[in-house]
Amino acid sequence: MLIASYIPSALTQILEEVIVDAARIPLSVIQAPFAIDRIEREQIVRAQTQLGLDESLASIPGLVLQNRFNFAQDLRISIRGFGARANFGIRGVKILVDGIPETLADGQGGIDSIDLTSIGSIEVLRGPSSSLYGNASGGVIRIESNFDRPDSGLEARLAIGGNGYRKNQIHINGKSDNKQLSYIASLSRLDIEGYREHSEHQNSLFNGRMRYIFKDNGTLKIAVNHTDQPQANDPGGVNLVTLLDDRTAARDRNIALNAGEALEQTRIGLIYQRNLGRSGELSIRNYHVWRDFEGRIPIAGNGVIDINRYYNGGGLMYQHKNTLAGMGSTSVIGVDYDYQDDDRERFENLNGLSGNQVLKQTEKVTSHAVYLQNQLQINDRWLLSSGLRYDNISFSVDDFRENNSASRSLDQLSPMLVSSYALNDQTSIYANISTSFETPTTTELALVDETGLNSELAPQVATSYEFGIKGRFINESSHAQKHAYTLSVFSIDVEKEIIGIEDNLGRDIFINAGESTRHGIEFSLKSQLSESFSSSLAYTYSDFSYKKFVDKNNNDYSGNELPGLPQDTLHVAINYQHEAGLFATVEALYLGQFSLDNANTETMDSSLVTDLRGGYNFTMNGLSIEPFIGISNLFNEVYSANARINAFGGRFYESGPDRNLYAGVSIRHNFTH
Repeated sequence: MLIASYIPSALTQILEEVIVDAARIPLSVIQAPFAIDRIEREQIVRAQTQLGLDESLASIPGLVLQNRFNFAQDLRISIRGFGARANFGIRGVKILVDGIPETLADGQGGIDSIDLTSIGSIEVLRGPSSSLYGNASGGVIRIESNFDRPDSGLEARLAIGGNGYRKNQIHINGKSDNKQLSYIASLSRLDIEGYREHSEHQNSLFNGRMRYIFKDNGTLKIAVNHTDQPQANDPGGVNLVTLLDDRTAARDRNIALNAGEALEQTRIGLIYQRNLGRSGELSIRNYHVWRDFEGRIPIAGNGVIDINRYYNGGGLMYQHKNTLAGMGSTSVIGVDYDYQDDDRERFENLNGLSGNQVLKQTEKVTSHAVYLQNQLQINDRWLLSSGLRYDNISFSVDDFRENNSASRSLDQLSPMLVSSYALNDQTSIYANISTSFETPTTTELALVDETGLNSELAPQVATSYEFGIKGRFINESSHAQKHAYTLSVFSIDVEKEIIGIEDNLGRDIFINAGESTRHGIEFSLKSQLSESFSSSLAYTYSDFSYKKFVDKNNNDYSGNELPGLPQDTLHVAINYQHEAGLFATVEALYLGQFSLDNANTETMDSSLVTDLRGGYNFTMNGLSIEPFIGISNLFNEVYSANARINAFGGRFYESGPDRNLYAGVSIRHNFTH
């Protein structure tokens, strides 16, 4: 017997009152005096390839997401231009999973250990956020596990597709009879040959989450995660001639020196929260991570890197609610501690094999911070918030071959003042002034031909001014039509912008530009058009440029646009959901033309990539079954999936795949109680 299973769209949920926590004090999306968005589970997992967070976050304005389809280099995430310089890993964006940071003490982040299967929601806070989270110049991505799912069950998912794509997943979730204990566990395996030469990738991921609610109003969350990535080849960047001649081609040197990486990582984290009644709440967190990394970069002299990394941290936050001069007041005080210890060795790269050792050093980063926040509910309509945070980040290097050592200590005070005003129950305006800083990472502080630390490379700092309006409205003639919109206008002044320049050997050298400016407009519209149809639109206009920048060779780039950032981005999606269980989505992402180098002599053409996916959800013999199918790059757009900024020799391009078909099925059995 077949029974259709109707799942309400995530958009319908978004149009209702949604509470967000990314700014530490819970508020509704309408009330929050920030540019903040929330993505629900359905948009993350349903009929997606689940190759990266870009599939889930493309509908958020202000973000530029470039999936390199190069698993050795990770996804490029940029928020309001921050993070664009990263040729590997993630910069300028703080990433938290269940309150535990995926961002290191030095500001470098990664998402290779994030399990998309277990995600319940994603919140994105756009704009400088250092007063809240420290080393976070662009914003915050906050991921929460799906503990509050009403059903318990076992789910298996299989997906296959072109370019050797195969992903197997198994997921279990449940609750105890008294609802005090909730658990999630998942295991996934990804194998992909890749569209380009030398882009094979294998990854296995285990993720476990447990939440226990004590009878004394305490809650304990425990997270255990293990990642095993034995292979992630790096095809590298190519020039335009090679791109147009053969979209699948890899860089010759990357093949010859077997560029790529392998890693294994284990993470353990816990968070204890205690509700103290009317007086507030206490939260304590602690985490430990062990990571073994081997990288092979396309450099013969010192191209094999071996890093044994241990990092840990903790924090304490106390939230207190009271009244101040007759106004509702919520205060937050907290401390953060993060520590990073890297044992780094480098060897000659002999056609992909390790040769003579050329470097052996220990790098340590220690971060201490204290922060204060206050939120005043001045009246029923007016909300005023302020924040102040002090960070101290210390770097040290001990070199065991050259008997050399160096250290640096950087500190920063980050204030914030924000306010929102409700024009009515469905509309609010907000304004904020916030600051941010971003330290160089250990990799960026490294001297190219020497040991020690670059004493000239300084943190970048920014001041942001933002105004916005948010609202919801219902078509009175048809209550099935609901709409939600946001509009943000911002201006950001950046001093000592950190930028990377690739030398003739393919090594990244990092310097400070003098000053840069960022002006932008972000607009989003989400609509429930009928019982079955919904849509979303996200548009971003960006005017980012160097205000003052003369490099050491006296090249004057003042007035030039910042490379790697399109002036216009547009994402449009139309969703269909029938009560019989049939669903479908068509979406298109447009990236406008942008510069590839500081001189603005090379540009990336605009691109328009369209994806189509759909499926059918039904119940048979007690099983919920959902077959799905999708087509990526429906119209076979020729485009570069990523831009390698300031690459030497014009090797700016990493080709995106051509039209690709994938399909799969998800089968779930719900437990009975």
